[in-house]
Amino acid sequence: MAQLTAVLASTHHPFYYQATTSPPQERPPFAAEWQRKVEAYRETLTAARPDVLVMVGADHFHQFFLDNYPQFLIGRAERYDATFYNEEREFGLPKYVLDGDVELSRYLHEGLLERDFDFSFSHELKLDHSIICPIITVRPEADLPVVPIYTNIFAPPLPSPKRFWQVGRAIREVIDAYPSDLRVAAIGTGHLSLELGGPRQFGEHGPDPEFDRNAIEWLATGNVDAILENVTHESMAGAGNATHGFMDLLLMMGIAGDGVQADYVDELDLFHTREMYMTWYPNGAPA
Repeated sequence: MAQLTAVLASTHHPFYYQATTSPPQERPPFAAEWQRKVEAYRETLTAARPDVLVMVGADHFHQFFLDNYPQFLIGRAERYDATFYNEEREFGLPKYVLDGDVELSRYLHEGLLERDFDFSFSHELKLDHSIICPIITVRPEADLPVVPIYTNIFAPPLPSPKRFWQVGRAIREVIDAYPSDLRVAAIGTGHLSLELGGPRQFGEHGPDPEFDRNAIEWLATGNVDAILENVTHESMAGAGNATHGFMDLLLMMGIAGDGVQADYVDELDLFHTREMYMTWYPNGAPA
């Protein structure tokens, strides 16, 4: 059977690439510390020696809009183009072409359907920065095939936090049952408290530091009961209008397992958001 060697969950910040590759005189003052933290986080994936990456993100209204926005979708393509023009223009992100693992995509899709999770699918999915940001931060070589999974964190009505947790648990079941000797890593990105286009976007820190502290503690300790008791669509909206991306981090905790402590936790308080980096090793830390 396949071996799930690592589960990674982090925030994704599209300006990381530009902040750390610009000429030194143009970099923000926090760039060096940010780069150190990201490179340390990258080692948690490298140590797991994965053969394929199952990647969880969300489309930022690039390919999907209000006329057709799936709640959950899996890519089933041989290759995936990235990125979109505005991401190149605004964030300086480079273009990528990532190989897909069609067989694992098919197996995951069918396994999720058998477990009553009705995923949409796409053979022509183009990837945006929710997938490309973690490629840049933890696998800049972009040399591994991917299975992209998209969730709806933007277009109401949204699935519940509990549903995200359940999807994560189901993904774990299907990966564990995959009849292969592949070493699989699951990587997902989302948000802590975040405001986009609102009055709290450019504060000295994230819009709700208390939410951020609690969220990191709950994720790191595997305390799903506290999350499901305290985190609702309304409470996330109160913490910042884009905080619903936290549900993708909850999904990743679901893949890691109920009550499982994270093996690696780090964070960085930037001027308008708190970055978080977390890794679980389901089969024990690599030697």
